[in-house]
Amino acid sequence: MQFTAARQHAGKRLDQALHGQFPEFSRSRLQEWIKQGRVLVNGRPQRPSQALREGDQIDLDPGAPPPLHAVAEAIPLRVLYEDEAFVAIDKPAGMVVHAGAGIHAGTLVNALLGRFESLSGVGGELRPGIVHRLDRFTSGVILVAKSDAAHRALAAQFAGRRVEKIYLALVHGSVRAEQGRIEKPIARDPRHRARMTARLGHGRAAWSEYRVLRRFDGFTLLEVRIGTGRTHQIRVHLASIGHPVAGDRLYGAPRGAATASPARFFLHAQRIRFRHPATGAPLEIESPLPEDLKTWMEQL
Repeated sequence: MQFTAARQHAGKRLDQALHGQFPEFSRSRLQEWIKQGRVLVNGRPQRPSQALREGDQIDLDPGAPPPLHAVAEAIPLRVLYEDEAFVAIDKPAGMVVHAGAGIHAGTLVNALLGRFESLSGVGGELRPGIVHRLDRFTSGVILVAKSDAAHRALAAQFAGRRVEKIYLALVHGSVRAEQGRIEKPIARDPRHRARMTARLGHGRAAWSEYRVLRRFDGFTLLEVRIGTGRTHQIRVHLASIGHPVAGDRLYGAPRGAATASPARFFLHAQRIRFRHPATGAPLEIESPLPEDLKTWMEQL
């Protein structure tokens, strides 16, 4: 795929100009191709931030398209609960739930296909068994359906807000109230497309409730219960009241010695309460706090 930079492209970043020319590809995917050397400017690889000049010749080689189905991989998984209907997995931080944004290997779906013989097909071939999701760097319990019937039953509970999801979050600052409720709609941030925001006054309805579990010097440990499952919901809501999740640079966490590596923030899906998709019996599944988060708290 080729194009010649026109006057309107002059001075624009390479990745920005490419996205305008080929809107069918996400900007993050284009940036990845630039870094892989699949984009040449006048026959030479460049950085995503390279400013273009009128007349520059840009060549793009997207390579082979991603697979239309997920591939099984031998990736270890920690199982918290399993029966014929579904399985509960203790997802580690850093693992993406399913393929997307240029990631097609090492996902939870790849690991599930490598371990289980049967998974629900309701979500399609790229998302077998996936009923709900967790952010890449959020650890904790996630439910996976083995059968289509179980998938539909669980999905109905999530849609009807009959699933109770409880998280542990360490936040910056001293939260004044011992408990509280945040009820603010969440929308895509128009200035920063990788972020969500609760500052616009419109978007998808969302509420989160919290209570203080423990106080540290400069930090507060919260138990957070959410009644909706919006993208980045807890991170957005807590940042909106001036208490970003520790280590969450995207939503305003400051850099400092008391935070973990930039790749990890302190958010853990600790418990989930729901009814068994086949029997209707009440269930509660809990994921223990990971060792890295334990160590983080001990250092405080």
